[in-house]
Amino acid sequence: MKGARQVVESLIKENVEIMFGYPGGVLIPIFHELHDSPINFILTRHEQGAIHAADGYARATGKPGVCIATSGPGATNLITGLANAHMDSIPLVVITGQVSTDMIGNDAFQEADVTGITRPVTKHNYLVQDIHDLARIIKEAFYIATTGRPGPVLIDIPVNISNSDCEYDYDKPVDIRGYKPVYEGHPMQIKKAAQMIKKSKRPVIYSGGGVILGDASKELTEFARKTGIPVTTTLLGLGAFPETDELSLEMLGMHGTYYANHTVNESDLLIAVGARFDDRVTGKISDFIPNAKVIHIDIDPASVSKNVVVDIPIVGDCKHILQELINIVEKPDIAPWIQEVKQMKATHPLYYDTESKKLKPQYVVERIYEITKGDAVITTEVGQNQMWAAQFYKFSKPRTFISSGGLGTMGFGLPAAIGAQLGVPDKRVINIAGDGSIQMNIQELIVAVQHRLPIVIAILNNGFLGMVRQWQQLFYDKRYSQTCIKCAPDFVKLAEAYGALGIRVDKKDDVDEAIEKALSITDRPVIIDFTVEKEENVYPFVPSGKTVKETILRELA
Repeated sequence: MKGARQVVESLIKENVEIMFGYPGGVLIPIFHELHDSPINFILTRHEQGAIHAADGYARATGKPGVCIATSGPGATNLITGLANAHMDSIPLVVITGQVSTDMIGNDAFQEADVTGITRPVTKHNYLVQDIHDLARIIKEAFYIATTGRPGPVLIDIPVNISNSDCEYDYDKPVDIRGYKPVYEGHPMQIKKAAQMIKKSKRPVIYSGGGVILGDASKELTEFARKTGIPVTTTLLGLGAFPETDELSLEMLGMHGTYYANHTVNESDLLIAVGARFDDRVTGKISDFIPNAKVIHIDIDPASVSKNVVVDIPIVGDCKHILQELINIVEKPDIAPWIQEVKQMKATHPLYYDTESKKLKPQYVVERIYEITKGDAVITTEVGQNQMWAAQFYKFSKPRTFISSGGLGTMGFGLPAAIGAQLGVPDKRVINIAGDGSIQMNIQELIVAVQHRLPIVIAILNNGFLGMVRQWQQLFYDKRYSQTCIKCAPDFVKLAEAYGALGIRVDKKDDVDEAIEKALSITDRPVIIDFTVEKEENVYPFVPSGKTVKETILRELA
């Protein structure tokens, strides 16, 4: 079987139903075989759009996302998406075309050292140099991408490998020396953790994206309710625990709730599950959780004690370990602590000026939540729009919040929404965007039109690159250097030019009608251009490198 055919047959055997990408010269043999395959191929308008769409598909479905791009510039256009997926531990299998093996290293047309370039931003990568290795490599790629701590795996396939042939065998089991992910936690460590929980007086559960990736939301919820311990989540952990539950503290971190950050800071035991203690959570790390012991459950041993020293590490699958803990843990005596937390939630809620006659972005997000009754998949761009979505839309189910966390990639939300909508066609997908970020991959709107995807794109249009402007306002004397978007498109006309529906909203009274109209459209995407308060800021705000004691709740005087 020719290499190109082996690629397609292998994807079919891996149950790939949808893949994203863009063709090119060295990929013609593979696209020739894709033409009559059962795989639904989505032609994006840029390779970055393809990989973000594959990423959104993976986050929404739990299946590995697959995309393909040609050699040289096609492959290098994937780098941002690879880094994005790598930082957020998203399972992707990415195929790139390459010049013929005899031309590698000769600066051939559209040649790039793709494996060298992508090594830092992939979980693993391959350059196929022998046709006899191709099937094994593809099978290994899917295995590596989806096991242990997930991540993107890249396969670089020279064109002569696609055109060569050999006997095809995809049935050999994967056996990679040195790669043996651990799934079952150490029984003694689990027992020690249960004992420490029983003795604690001020415990908090700190849940991250690993809970969602490990399909452990049910176990996390059961564990929290059995122990009565309050739960806070990271940005990528939103939806792992229902935010409507009285034990929910919602999101912690730089723009997390006041009560989540202060509860964590004042705790005596932090139970970290599938989280990596990134700088947006810890702030000034030397002053983070000064009086707390730490239990850390994570499938990646490299993440344990990497940023914060851990008292009880438990390496393994969080779903399995949480179930083991549920079986043996006893509820701690924490009634005074719970009362203190409730009081903190009551006295320091999320706040914005609800009496203002100006259209506030937080109000828009609140109305989207109320009208959808929380039953939507929310993707975001990056910046203020992302934080308002995280704060004011209450997430109760996993895989309903899709956002670029570790890398903070502007332009992620629209293609991710396309991937998510294709992955979960029975759900409504809403991309909450900023007027700056949405323009970075706006060309992908035509893909949503072509495939009749009813994505709603809610642009919180403040005429600024809002998050950078906020920092300039608070720390750089309001010198808005290159953050004012003086020349922007008419988003309503732009939507119409692409064949989508465009709606403009300038008044608070028109918000509900616009959202309801957009949700009534089921055969094409809709852009709602909300003209919101220009200099509205995201609060609470723990400045970078500061502690929760230095939280900014309002504008500085």
